[in-house]
Amino acid sequence: MATKRVFVTFAIEDVELKRLFTGQAKHDRTPFEFTDMSVKEPWDEDWKTKCRSRIKGCDGVIALISKNLKNASGARWEIKCAKEEGKPLLGVYIGGAGILDVPDELMGVKKVEWTWADIEAFISSL
Repeated sequence: MATKRVFVTFAIEDVELKRLFTGQAKHDRTPFEFTDMSVKEPWDEDWKTKCRSRIKGCDGVIALISKNLKNASGARWEIKCAKEEGKPLLGVYIGGAGILDVPDELMGVKKVEWTWADIEAFISSL
């Protein structure tokens, strides 16, 4: 199987959970890699252009749904961008989040618990 590129979007407050999540790709036999555009400073139009380019270059997008995602304007923009670019999207619940934590941008998008089987099934479908 060819390696799949997956863009991960998340609320910056969840950076540690994101690191654990993307750590899955470090296993030798994992046929995917993750990319993100984490920003340490306020983002601008140049950031959006670079981010859109990264999203276009990926096979799919995973949105990490936490209690912080609804207030994460950058992550919500990334989800909107992924939809505009026609990229397959998957929402993954992290940190005890539930349906009430899902932002409007993810309505109608499949959402799953953080399990290897669910992540692998999404990536295999890309």
